[in-house]
Amino acid sequence: MALQTSADDPVPVARISRLIGEWIDRLGGVWVEGQITQLSRRPGAGVVFFTLRDPSQEISLTVTCFRGVFDQVADVVSEGARVVVHGKPEWYAPRGQLSLRAAEIRPVGVGDLLVRLERLKRALAAEGLFAADRKRPLPFLPHRIGLVTGRASAAERDVLENARLRWPAVSFDVRNVAVQGVHAVAQVVEAVRALDADPAVDVIVVARGGGSVEDLLPFSDERLVRTVAQCVTPVVSAIGHEPDSPLLDLVADVRASTPTDAAKRTVPDVNEELTRVTQLGDRARRAMETFLDREERGLANALSRPAMAEPHRVLDAQEERLAELRLRARRSLSHGLDRATDDLRHTLARVRALSPAATLERGYAVLRRPDGTVIRDASAVAPEEELRARLAEGELSVVARGAVSPPA
Repeated sequence: MALQTSADDPVPVARISRLIGEWIDRLGGVWVEGQITQLSRRPGAGVVFFTLRDPSQEISLTVTCFRGVFDQVADVVSEGARVVVHGKPEWYAPRGQLSLRAAEIRPVGVGDLLVRLERLKRALAAEGLFAADRKRPLPFLPHRIGLVTGRASAAERDVLENARLRWPAVSFDVRNVAVQGVHAVAQVVEAVRALDADPAVDVIVVARGGGSVEDLLPFSDERLVRTVAQCVTPVVSAIGHEPDSPLLDLVADVRASTPTDAAKRTVPDVNEELTRVTQLGDRARRAMETFLDREERGLANALSRPAMAEPHRVLDAQEERLAELRLRARRSLSHGLDRATDDLRHTLARVRALSPAATLERGYAVLRRPDGTVIRDASAVAPEEELRARLAEGELSVVARGAVSPPA
């Protein structure tokens, strides 16, 4: 039944707390999974206190149990361990505090953890977070490297020393975080996001030394995996040793077997690069020398040919041929003109021989009427008709007396 209250008839806090306790007492026993933090085992005390935290949420629950219950798993359970607890929720009315009275504690075994990790791995792979086409290449020479690692750890020292031995000018932005325990995931995620947001950082390296499967669990956390998948800056994973393979290795752009290997993959070796530059210079020099030698031999062969050795010989031959052709053309033209002159003379002689003027010079005359009509028949001329006579030199005006019979 709902509690009837009003502004004039309020309910005291103690009653509300007592009612909440009554409602919680109706709950039966439940199985709860979480990570142990703030473990308190006071010597001589019969009760053990610890906080059960949800690794994926910022939620925790106070757990109490008798020492006998905890002693059954004390050898395999410590702070940071994942456990499954069977207990009954309890409400402490005077303080208004919820807790869990544990009746049984079971550690989450490595086998169970591996099964869960494999299930998470398949789910993330199905989303394409591990696809090869998402991998980004590392820059050849990063100017600034973001390093996420434990404070004063061997992994930090290995990365810094080996990177600076290979390329002394490289700089680092080191973010020291917890690399195991309940705060590891949140701190690593925060550090990665901060470095990814810094435009001066070219590469992010997440490094940690080796450890057990439980120690490396933060680097298989789904939040961290998704954070790295969303990064714009290339990420190098250097977690543990060669056999270790947290999910961070699969989503990172480059997986390094060790922190030392991460340093080698991130920055080039200045000595190796100088050697490579020297070798390339030698190869270029040899290639140029070979090219010049080949071209010199080709030029020498070309100059040794007669056309190049004595180029004027070709011109002399052409000059002689041109002079011969000019002489032949001159002779041909002269012969043609001579023949044309002779033909013209012969034609002129024939024309003169057949010319009426030549006939007139022999004493003949041409009679014409005043209108220019030539008289060819004597009978066609009337008596006393005036005619004109054309002589070899000049003309005469004559009068016809009549036709005269030709002599017998």
